[in-house]
Amino acid sequence: MTRGIARHAKWIATGALAACVAAATPAAAATAPAVSCTSAKAGLADKLKRDIRSAVSNRSGTIAVGLYDRTTKTTCTLRSSTAYDSASVVKVTVLATLLWDAKKHNRYLTDRESTLAKAMITKSDNDATSKLWRQLGLTKIKGFLTAAGMTQTKPGANGYWGLTQITVTDEQKLLKLVTAKNTVLSDNARAYILKLMGQVISSQRWGTPYGAGSGISWHVKNGWLQRSTHGWRVHSVGTFKGGGHDYMITVLTHGNGTMNYGITTIQGVAKVIHRDLAAS
Repeated sequence: MTRGIARHAKWIATGALAACVAAATPAAAATAPAVSCTSAKAGLADKLKRDIRSAVSNRSGTIAVGLYDRTTKTTCTLRSSTAYDSASVVKVTVLATLLWDAKKHNRYLTDRESTLAKAMITKSDNDATSKLWRQLGLTKIKGFLTAAGMTQTKPGANGYWGLTQITVTDEQKLLKLVTAKNTVLSDNARAYILKLMGQVISSQRWGTPYGAGSGISWHVKNGWLQRSTHGWRVHSVGTFKGGGHDYMITVLTHGNGTMNYGITTIQGVAKVIHRDLAAS
């Protein structure tokens, strides 16, 4: 049994996990979630706060949300410092670490690294992720986290990258680095990360892009993992630009009875965020 659990923790993902027996009944939804929003746009913070709260109020499990829109200086948070097993969303951090380290050594990615990176992000390939995780090692991964100011992220031990502890706060920090000029990631590195996140295969484009208007460009990475405690972890991080807005959304969840339940929760949140921003 221990070996089986460990395997699921390390190999996040795809069809094999879906065949697993569903976990116990998810925890009841928290009452009156403490959604906090601020905005330079009159009325927008109150509307988002009300709509996000409504979107999560009848959902089981534990839900954390982050929104940041540069254009209207809008920020919304819910359980921003609650830690979750990362599942496959950590793959964006792995790629960012690889590019950050290559920049430090003044080199381009090798063909092997480029092939692995593309598979890791666009198809959520676990073998590719494990190879890059081993190549980088915890010292480099922790070095990137320090440089990025991602102080709440704790890398998974013993190669279990899918058990890295992440928070909305740190995922939003990472998305901000990827989407604007900074000293941690080069412009080329940022463009490369966004390119791959924009090429995710169609079956993995659920989550935060849900409800985005046709004129909005999106970049996404999702994660999903079932364990014996907290049921399914289902997460989605995405960046969006267009319609007069430049924003990023993180939604982390666990305590889902099924993967699809978690997806529905995330998409309910994403839908109201896209709608409210589009109307502002």
